[in-house]
Parts: sequence; C-alpha cells; structure tokens
Amino acid sequence: MTTTTLAVLVPLLPFLGAAAGLLLGRAAPGFVRPLAVLPTVAALVLAVLVAVRQGGGRAVDAATQLTPTGSVPIELALHLDGFAALTAVLVGVVASCVQIYSTGYLRDDPRYPSYAALVSLFTSAMLLVVYSGDLMVLLVGWEIMGICSYFLVGHYWETPEARAASLKAFLVTKLGDVPFLIGLLALAADAGTFRITGVLGSVAAGGIDHPTLVALLLLAGVAGKSAQFPLHTWLPDAMAGPTPVSALIHAATMVAAGVYFVARLLPLFAASAAAMTVLAVMAALTMVGSALAALAQDDIKRVLAYSTIGQLGYMSGALAVGDRGAAVFHLLSHGAFKALLFLAAGVVIHAAGTNSLAAMSRMSGLARRVPDAYWTMTVALLALAAIPPFAGFFSKEAVLVAAEHTALGDRNVAPAGAGWTVFAAGLLTALLTAAYAARLWLLAFRGRGTEAPDHGRQPIAMSTVLWVLAVPSLAFGLAVTFLDDWFDGNALTPTTTTAVLGTGLALVGGLVTYAAWRRATARAAHVPIGAVAAHPEADPAVSEAEAIATHVPAYGSIASAPDPGDPGRLLLGPLHRHAATGFHLDAVYTALFVRPVRAAASLVRFLDREVVDTYVRGAGATTGLLGAAVRRAQTGNVQTYLSVLLAGSVVLAVAAVLVAAGA
Repeated sequence: MTTTTLAVLVPLLPFLGAAAGLLLGRAAPGFVRPLAVLPTVAALVLAVLVAVRQGGGRAVDAATQLTPTGSVPIELALHLDGFAALTAVLVGVVASCVQIYSTGYLRDDPRYPSYAALVSLFTSAMLLVVYSGDLMVLLVGWEIMGICSYFLVGHYWETPEARAASLKAFLVTKLGDVPFLIGLLALAADAGTFRITGVLGSVAAGGIDHPTLVALLLLAGVAGKSAQFPLHTWLPDAMAGPTPVSALIHAATMVAAGVYFVARLLPLFAASAAAMTVLAVMAALTMVGSALAALAQDDIKRVLAYSTIGQLGYMSGALAVGDRGAAVFHLLSHGAFKALLFLAAGVVIHAAGTNSLAAMSRMSGLARRVPDAYWTMTVALLALAAIPPFAGFFSKEAVLVAAEHTALGDRNVAPAGAGWTVFAAGLLTALLTAAYAARLWLLAFRGRGTEAPDHGRQPIAMSTVLWVLAVPSLAFGLAVTFLDDWFDGNALTPTTTTAVLGTGLALVGGLVTYAAWRRATARAAHVPIGAVAAHPEADPAVSEAEAIATHVPAYGSIASAPDPGDPGRLLLGPLHRHAATGFHLDAVYTALFVRPVRAAASLVRFLDREVVDTYVRGAGATTGLLGAAVRRAQTGNVQTYLSVLLAGSVVLAVAAVLVAAGA
C-alpha cells in the first residue's frame, strides 16, 4: 500500500467510525465503544506508518481535481512533509487516549453514542486539516471542527453554563472565520490556485500583490481558532464541556489548527514585516495576559485553559520570529502534557467532588486518593513550567532561542523588534507559568482540612491513559537532536543563555509562589462561603457537571472564589480582581458589540412591528372597510338596484348637460 493511500485512510477511518456510531448508536449500543476506539487507534497506527515512510525527507504530494470551478480549481490534494507527519501522529495519540478515557469517564452517560461519534468526526476533521494540500479542502476540516466544538462543549446542555459556552465558542470563532475566508479567496485570486505548494511558489516569485492585507485577514481567523488575543475569550468558558473534550480541543485539535496553518504558510506571512510584527505583539499580549489570568482562577480547568492560551502564544511567537520548527516542536510537546493535565484534572475533580481549588485546598489526602493522577499531573506541571529534563523545557527553549536569534539579527526572516518583543514576553511568561503551575499543585494536592471523599479506584481505562501520556511529557524533549531534519533544519537545542534565564525565572516563580502559599495558609482557617462538593457516588461526568453548575451559586463567580488563603491573591494584589475576570474583556466586548447589536435588533423589531406591520395591517383594514361598504350596497333587492341605476343615469345626464353648456 502506497504512502498516499495510507494517508487517505488516516482521516477516513475516524469519519467512517463517526458515521457508523451515529447510525448504530441506538440500535446496537454494544458496538458504540468499539466503533469509537478502534477506528481512531487504527488511524494512529496508519499515521505512524506514514511518518516512518516520510521520514522527514522530501514532501509527498498527490492531487486529483475535486470539481471544475471555471476559474481557480479545487483539488483533493495531499501534502505530506515532516510537519504534517508528526502533527498527525500527535492528533492520533491524543484522540485515541481521549476515546479510551471517555469509555470510563462517560460510561453511563445516555448521550455517549453521539458524543463518541462527534469526537471521531472532530479527529477526522483535524487530520484533514493536517494532511490537506488544498486550502479549500483544509477549510472544510476547519469548519467541521467548529461545528463539532459547538456540540461537544454544549454536551451538558442542561446547564446554562454549557449552553452559553457552546454558543460563545461558535460565534467568536465564526467572527474570525469571516475575514479568514475573505483572505483565502484573495490569496487564491493572486496565486491562481488553492494548492499550498502553488501558493508558496507564487509567494517566492513575488506573485502576491497584497501580502500584508491577505496575511492580516488570515490572522483574524487564526486568532479566533487558536484563541489568541483579542479573540481568546471563548476558550476559558468552553471548560463547561466534558473534560475529555477539553483535552482534545486544547491538545491536538481546533486551537492547534491555527498555529499549524500559519506554519504551513509562513513564507506568506514573512513576506510582510507588518504582519510579522502584528503576530509578535499578539503573541506577547496573549502570553503575558493569559498567564496573569491563570494565576487568579479558582476553577482548575480554567487555570489550564488560560495556560493553553499562553502556550499557544509561545507557538505564535515562534512563528512571528520566523521559526516554524520551534513552533511545531512546542505544539507537539504541549499536546502531550496538556492532554495529560486535562485528563488528570478530570480524575481530580471526580475524586474531590468539586472543580474549585479553594475547596480542594481545604481537603487533605487528595493525593493519596488518586495516586495515578497525582504523579502524572506532577510530571505534566513540571513540563508546563519548563523544568529540565521534561519535554516543555526543550520546546519552550527552542522558542526563546529563535526569538533571541531574531532579536540579535542572526536571522532576518522577521524584524528585530518582533524578536525582542517575543523574547521579553517569553521570559516573563516563563516566570508566571511556573507560578500558576506551582499554585495549582499546592492548592490541589497539599490541602489541609477534612479528609477528601473516597470514590474508590478510578476506571483502569482512565488511569492507563494518564501513564501513556506521561511518557512523552517526560521524554519527548530528549528527541530534540533528531527532529531538525523533520522541520526546516534549524537547530532546536537550547543555548546556555536562554536555558539559564528561562529555568532560573521558572524556579523563581515556583519558589515565590511556595512562599506566598506558606504565608497564605494561615488565612485559610475556614472554608470559603458556599463551598460544596458533588455527590460522592456520582460518575465522573456527573460529578463534573454538578461542580460546574454549583460554582457560581457557591462563590458568586465562575472564575474566582473569595479565598483569603489563595497565594495568587497575595501575589497579584489589587490586580487579582481584574485578572480573575480576564481583564474585563468580556465586559468590554459586551459594551462595544453585544449591546449595540441587541439595541439594533430591538430597533429593527420595533420598526418591523410598529411601522412595517402597521402598513400591512392598514392595507388589510382598508380592504376590509371597502369590502364592508360594497357589501352594504349588495342588498339583493331588485327595486333598490333599479333605483340606484336610475339615479346614476340622472346624475350622468345632468353632468353631460352641464359640461355641454360650459363648452
């Protein structure tokens, strides 16, 4: 079987599994789990075979015309290079782990068949984006992921938080997709093709007339899909969905799609210094702002959500300085440890009966209740904080090295100002990342108070997946010396300067947070008002849904808790209140966009009801009155008709005489 045939089967198998799961979910429920897991695992095996055959060498291209358009053709094309091969393996690994984990996490969920089918479709769409060599076909996968995220984030549709989060995710990402589509059409009009190889050839030949405009339009879609400032606000709220969905979205699909897209078309963006500068500023604001927000969140999943936004900022920063190898390297590394963090968080939420770090900090023995989640989450948090030799250290250092080289003029792909911006923001974010990672670990696993509820052992499917993901979270970075050939050939190994600076700042962030936690512990004598725990006998998915639904009534906010024992509150000081709400961006958008749109909608409704409908009702009423008047004349009396006829004849005769006399 050829490499091209194997690559076609990779996205096709999960799609067929999704279709079969939807068709057989109710009729044959015993087949639902095999149809969810086996096609995804098979796609992973085939993706590994494709990667082995591709071997980081010359790209494999194949295409067939999909449909004649009369102008720019649309082709069903494959483009398999080192980036695509390794990213597809990541998608397969994370998706397989999510499907296996979900068999235990949602084991008694009545909507599991549709859930599993949507996860398979989500996986298929991302694999289509990864392997596609045609921008229009890539757009199909791009949009299918948006639809799947709407349904999966809203899985707990009984709760208002899930309904609002799914709608917000859909609308905000669509807001970015509109200029994204315009940018794709403009790019194809200039290049004369939707083929990625053709577009890159046109860029190299200087055939793109307006590279800055096209790049900025495309960046709007990337900002929405990859949750970058200012279109990042949907991602923290999307935590209202099931934890396995969060792992899939954050680690290997959707948010990774935007970064991967820019990596594919990086020469186009590099053709515009303005676009690279905008990307650098966007990445810097995203990194620092999200790290500050993560330090103030009470919901354990919202901490991880803001963490994802920040790590995506690192990837965007690497792209802004012209090193897509460093960006994709961090994408791969981050995918492993972020999937582990979310899946472990699901176990912790089930064991604690709450998603509140404030409530967990009042429990003792939580680490003993869930040893698998404790140890694997510790590994993942160390990788997130970029502590050597964990995977996150090597990939984050690759980003900082790329920024340093651009800042010092060793590379001229991007402006030096972009390099300094990314480098400074990256170092500051390294400090803050270690701080919020340490805060999460201390509050979740070093609590003091009543004994954590005993839910028994977690399903083996959930525990096994955690250890599988712990391996790349620990060891993937060691492959750094072998990955150069898979990317652009740029060295990804750390330098002494960035390693000392990055690791030193991370250690400072962790130690300062530990000191603040020790000081704040004395203030945590009583449980925060309204602290609650879900029913101890509930299944994991039910516990999570209850935790989400009860957080606002318990604390008055979905994001924070009035906890005097929170070290984040001590570290941020007066900034804590603003960071907890994401620096009020939702309020700003509500004032600038939501209220004007609603006001305009109210005006349109008023005009429709009171003006347009008035004319319509008036026309109907006038017709009715005329009909009533005519009806009165129709008495059915012959004498009356003759009298009226005679009177009319007399009137006409008199009128004729008067007219003649006047003439």
